[in-house]
Amino acid sequence: MPVIVYHQNNKVVEVDFDGKSILFSEKNIANNLFQIATQYPECLIIWCQLDLKSNLNCTELAEIFHHKKIMASYNLSTNSFFPETIGYADLSLFINVKKDVTYPTWMMSTHVGGINAEVLNALNNQILKDLNFDYFLHSMAKLAMPLGLYCYSEPRLLKKSEVIFPKFKNNNYLLFRFVKQHYKTRWTFLLFLNLFLYEKKFAFLPLFFTIFYNKRYLKDDLLQLIESQSQKKTVEDGSIDIIIPTIGRKKYLHDFLKDLALQTHLPKKVIIVEQNPFVGSFSELDFIESNNWPFYIKHIFTHKTGACNARNLALAEIKSEWVFMADDDIRIDKIFLEEAFEVIKKDGLEQVTFGCYASDYAENKKIRHRFQSGNFGSGCSIVKSKNIGSMSYNTSFEFGYGEDSDYGMQLRNQGFDVIYSPKPEIVHLKAPIGGFRAKHILDWTNDLIQPKPSPTIMLYKLLNETKQQLKGYKTTLFFKFYKVQKIKNPIKYYKNYKIQWDRSLYWANKLNSKE
Repeated sequence: MPVIVYHQNNKVVEVDFDGKSILFSEKNIANNLFQIATQYPECLIIWCQLDLKSNLNCTELAEIFHHKKIMASYNLSTNSFFPETIGYADLSLFINVKKDVTYPTWMMSTHVGGINAEVLNALNNQILKDLNFDYFLHSMAKLAMPLGLYCYSEPRLLKKSEVIFPKFKNNNYLLFRFVKQHYKTRWTFLLFLNLFLYEKKFAFLPLFFTIFYNKRYLKDDLLQLIESQSQKKTVEDGSIDIIIPTIGRKKYLHDFLKDLALQTHLPKKVIIVEQNPFVGSFSELDFIESNNWPFYIKHIFTHKTGACNARNLALAEIKSEWVFMADDDIRIDKIFLEEAFEVIKKDGLEQVTFGCYASDYAENKKIRHRFQSGNFGSGCSIVKSKNIGSMSYNTSFEFGYGEDSDYGMQLRNQGFDVIYSPKPEIVHLKAPIGGFRAKHILDWTNDLIQPKPSPTIMLYKLLNETKQQLKGYKTTLFFKFYKVQKIKNPIKYYKNYKIQWDRSLYWANKLNSKE
């Protein structure tokens, strides 16, 4: 049974528990939430604008908050609390929120939302209770999301969402303060520079006042003691198919198949797409027929190379409830799939990218907890098959970079989050052969003006990021590239960089028109 905090004009006006009103303090809304969490430590705590009381969708709360480490809200304004210029400082996928689906974001809203009391109690002495409730929610989510708090924009919180709240007014003072408190210091200056370059705004005072604010931190292990067993059933029969694109890596693939054959949770089918560009060539994978495998192997041989095409061919053959997207040069322990499903069941997940490291990767650099990832690994992920039935890898990215990230964005834009799990771990051997084999000649390879960045990276950004994020990336790349290129005259370098950037845009748009 949730505790529901109704508020108006940045003040609590009513608190309801099991149909009865309970006492609350005259303190700010954030303080009230923590006070209530202390009194009701096992409860879900919901906040809701008083105007939305009749629209609150209480029947969906158990499904939305299916385990303790979930924070969700929904914004009914046509814009966000922070202006779009936040994209000059934040280049992540979490700020370009798709509002008609469940979408991962730290951009929380005061209109309606919720969090478990146990999370609030863990954060109680670690986080400032800002008077501005909007600022407080954004700060809490931004700090806790990397530590394993799953944060979402969630339209299901309301029975209907036709109600539109007034637009937020842009406030550069709050924006600069937030960037100073939650990002590396350089992003404060980059925000100032980008506002000047692209908006013709000289935000000196907002920048100056950031000297009065300190960076905010949370302890890395703050949420790890919270046991979160999901009430959401995502696994039915647990059947799983494996897809493996391969090219010229016979030994590595054979070793990986032997790992799959030893699994305590056996796959039903392994789909291998073998590529060889040479006409008249034939399969080198003789062990498929000569060995007795405990699963069915669907072997597809093609002269057409390319990871996007190969994965699309394999995905068309999926029949099981789940699919493990794998590389051909990885190794896994015999209980990998069994442990993977334990993770999936525990957090009620449908898309998981697993920790995939080289064998000599330093242990102290590895992430220790599950969290909402901004990445998606096409060679180390398990996904629910029904969620990708209408999806395919965008072949405009073929032989370039960005197809993994774009596929992950396709998932998120349909309402399917991607969680990173460090365990069970995958060993990536990074085989020295295979891959592209022969260097693929891209359309721009012999262009007199070499594009910067790569057109496929530019394509990803055009398809998935805000205009401000693209411009912010342009600025950061300008400084990064300057260190490694030969032109050291700043003016000459700027002119050359602009030409290369425009050329990248040209090729990215050509790639996009092909799809």
